[in-house]
Amino acid sequence: MTSDVWLPFDPKDPDTLAGLPEGFGYRFWDGGPDFPADPADCVFYVVPYMRPGETVLRPLPAMTSVRVVQTLTAGVDHMQPGLRHLPPGVRLCNARGVHEASTAELALALILASLRGIPDFVRGQDRGEWRSGFRPALADRTVLIVGYGSIGSAVEDRLTPFEVARVTRVARSARESERGPVHPLTALPELLPEADVVVLTTPLTEETRGLAGADFLARMKDGALLVNVARGPVVDTKALLAEAETGRITAALDVTDPEPLPREHPLWRAPGVLISPHVGGPTSAFLPRARRLLGAQLNRFARGEPLANVVLTTGA
Repeated sequence: MTSDVWLPFDPKDPDTLAGLPEGFGYRFWDGGPDFPADPADCVFYVVPYMRPGETVLRPLPAMTSVRVVQTLTAGVDHMQPGLRHLPPGVRLCNARGVHEASTAELALALILASLRGIPDFVRGQDRGEWRSGFRPALADRTVLIVGYGSIGSAVEDRLTPFEVARVTRVARSARESERGPVHPLTALPELLPEADVVVLTTPLTEETRGLAGADFLARMKDGALLVNVARGPVVDTKALLAEAETGRITAALDVTDPEPLPREHPLWRAPGVLISPHVGGPTSAFLPRARRLLGAQLNRFARGEPLANVVLTTGA
């Protein structure tokens, strides 16, 4: 039996192995039909990025020796169905530190594009039409960030130069951050009517599934913008459609429910809705940060040190 590490990056690439500890068999698997080796020999499984849930879960029942499952995503909801196959004591780790820059950039881009009417300008350009007019600015707006973790904090970093009037922070429970108070989710009914822009960066859990439902959306002020860079099911799609079709609020969505969004889904054509196809993470910023994370985690694992980003331990 060997101690294998399954990587979604080719170990023949010298950049992949740079900084990785010796003593492991590094196996390349990016979700293809054939496994690179016996799954029972894998002790550290790096989950292929941007592959369907059923694909990345397929080897788990046979991974009887695995000790660490490391995702390359900030959320781990796609791994939950497979955890029952794992032995006790397996640590599930997320990719905190990998996606903050890219996701926060996209959140800011979606906010600016929606407020300044960029989609309408593009449609006008396609038709050769000069569509000038008065548009809202981000300056002087109140922004509510729901899910104030590392990505939410990165969004605030990028909002700072834009002269927003105020950033309000919400997380699962109240705490103090370097920038000020973080309010609990239970405070949302009082905070939503004050926000011009509501940014969702929360992980998908049973607590946050459908969080932005009919009551949540009804409390948003007239003309407010909802931005979702979290997970599609955090928003109740039917409730959002009902609000958007009245024109009372607008939305910019990098994630949807369902996903991918079917061609004939009414959300594509809802007024005031901008959709990007779940591209918050896959940018040129991903690979160097992912490699740094894996190098650090595998060296900790080899030395028997505590791992970073542990979300849960099976059987605990």
